[in-house]
Amino acid sequence: MRWFRRKKSDDGAPPSTDLPTDAPSADVLPAAEPEAAPVEIDRNFEPVVEAPYVERAAAPGKPGWRERLRGSGFAKSLGGLFSRNPKLDDDLLDEIETALLTADVGVAATTQLLEGLRQRMKRREFADAKELLRSLRAELIAMLAPVAQPLVIDANAKPFVLLTVGVNGVGKTTTIGKLARRFKDEGRTLMLAAGDTFRAAAVAQLQAWGDRNDVPVIAQGQNADAASVAFDALNAAKARGVEVLIADTAGRLHTQQGLMAELGKIRRVIAKVDASAPHEVLMVIDGTTGQNALSQLRQFNQAVTVTGLVVTKLDGTAKGGVVFALAREFGIPIRYAGIGERPEDLRVFDAEAFVDALLPESLGT
Repeated sequence: MRWFRRKKSDDGAPPSTDLPTDAPSADVLPAAEPEAAPVEIDRNFEPVVEAPYVERAAAPGKPGWRERLRGSGFAKSLGGLFSRNPKLDDDLLDEIETALLTADVGVAATTQLLEGLRQRMKRREFADAKELLRSLRAELIAMLAPVAQPLVIDANAKPFVLLTVGVNGVGKTTTIGKLARRFKDEGRTLMLAAGDTFRAAAVAQLQAWGDRNDVPVIAQGQNADAASVAFDALNAAKARGVEVLIADTAGRLHTQQGLMAELGKIRRVIAKVDASAPHEVLMVIDGTTGQNALSQLRQFNQAVTVTGLVVTKLDGTAKGGVVFALAREFGIPIRYAGIGERPEDLRVFDAEAFVDALLPESLGT
């Protein structure tokens, strides 16, 4: 179930400027077009803020956090270091420091972690390297625990508008598809807005996800005004009583000031329909990016005020440590972690499960 709108000016340029506040754009969902089947709505729905989604344990035979993350640079570095039962001395701390820096934890976060361990070792609080590793585990979890905040859909927002942003190639559209699957499994009604109008395959990719999950997609032609797409989609979602609207945006480098400014325009246009929207600005970050993720988030946060993060591609070649650097510098909630290609591999971020997957399995906590 999809709706489309294709409109360009005579010279081929995308439509311009912000849209009116009192009515949807003239050509969204034309009256002459056959009406799509209405979305089924639970009329007994209570307007309360729902509890966070609770992640189910991995089914038997399905890989969990440890199996998915054991190939990360972080897990390999620390696993190799402690597998040889190292001596408890300053050289061990130096090797831990090197492992953390190599895994993209960053200088500031690494210094913070090591300083506490160094002081405790001077006070002879560790009997052996294994006790030091347990203390490192506790410090790592403490750094991530404040940002491990699942996304909560506010039932008073109809629809709850989730705007996704990020640089090119981070897996943003795929993440939207996985979120659509998750929300459908939760029994929610939702709609997608194909706001990535610059990448040729983006609209088709989102439509494929919509078809796969039986979710309607609002789209226009390539190079259309992304703010117009968002405006049309939000009006359509409100008219149909949809619970969640997920709006895609074009990937852009954080250094492209013109495109970054466009995100601000999209946010302003959405707010003209619903002053409280968007209710979540979810930035998708590639876990293989390393410390460059910090400058990306810094610029996106300045442009559009990021309220949640999804860190993707943490399995395989990702070093994984950038999660700690992001948590320490920004304190922005990490909603989800991408640890595989299947829809169920987009997991609610769990600080303890994440840390334990990075540390040697024989830790014995």
